Amino acid sequence: MHRRRPTALALSAATLLAGPLLTACGSEARPGAAAVVGGDRIDVATVQRQASDVRSAQRTSARSADLVKESGQLNRAKLHGLIFGRVLDRAAKDAGVSVSRKEIQQVRAAATAQSGGDEELSTVMLEQRWVAPGQIEEDLRKEVQLPKLAQALGVDLQTPAGQEAVGKALTEASKALHIDVNPRYGSWDDRKVQLSTYKAPWITQVTAVQGQPEAGA
Repeated sequence: MHRRRPTALALSAATLLAGPLLTACGSEARPGAAAVVGGDRIDVATVQRQASDVRSAQRTSARSADLVKESGQLNRAKLHGLIFGRVLDRAAKDAGVSVSRKEIQQVRAAATAQSGGDEELSTVMLEQRWVAPGQIEEDLRKEVQLPKLAQALGVDLQTPAGQEAVGKALTEASKALHIDVNPRYGSWDDRKVQLSTYKAPWITQVTAVQGQPEAGA
């Protein structure tokens, strides 16, 4: 099976930021919440539902056992994605950036063509990003937002200076949202803009950072 990635996520938070790990501050997240972001709850049920959708898709794969084993941090992965999406939304809003449905569809069409079809795209997204078919467009939305954020900041994401500028914008947005994570999932690192206990499985492909996700959710 082809292992080509679809149109690559411009740069994950971990790509943009390489500072030392910081311990997140703040009180324990509200009961029943996986995290509180900008005063809004991300419920544990929401995280579990997203993870369940991925597990259901994995069970239909010929590589089901391997996929489940490789995605041991699935719950943390989903919470990370939900929080990072809100951070990126805030940074984009602060920069005056908006994303249209048409732009997302264009990125999906390009990714589908590069992957060889809808089924192939779904397979790649499931295996490499732990994204269920119904979650693809929301995931690809970031591929529109990040380059547009860089453009609004007047920088080039392909340069170290551009990455630093976008990373700074994300960190500022993260701090402004006062993110409080339920300790069962770890803590939120404003500087790296990620959960302290989680690294996305595609980070190694994008940044050459060594290591794979650990088992356990």
